[in-house]
Amino acid sequence: MKLLTIVIKPSRSDGVRRALSTIGIGGATIISAQGFGTQKGHSETYRGASYEVKTKPKTMFQVACKDDDVENIIKAVREVANTNEIGDGKIFITELNDVVRIRTGETGEDAITENNNE
Repeated sequence: MKLLTIVIKPSRSDGVRRALSTIGIGGATIISAQGFGTQKGHSETYRGASYEVKTKPKTMFQVACKDDDVENIIKAVREVANTNEIGDGKIFITELNDVVRIRTGETGEDAITENNNE
């Protein structure tokens, strides 16, 4: 199993959510975040005073998935989130040792797959 942490522009989050659903990914945790990288920050003016904002708003998806789903998720996200501009985001892929569904006690892949009996 893998945990994909997908960091994208907020304007692309609805499209990514739809793309994940379309390829059969049953769930994700979606977090509003701030970050910086190549894109850096930007200047803003508030009540006549200019100041530097060192971070940019981002949306972060966390998706637990089977190893076989990783390439399909990457492809789906890139198709929707890619604008060919700096700041499109990143996908971090980490090994997921185990998962436990709190309600049922199911573990491993059983805990991350949809159960139609629920």
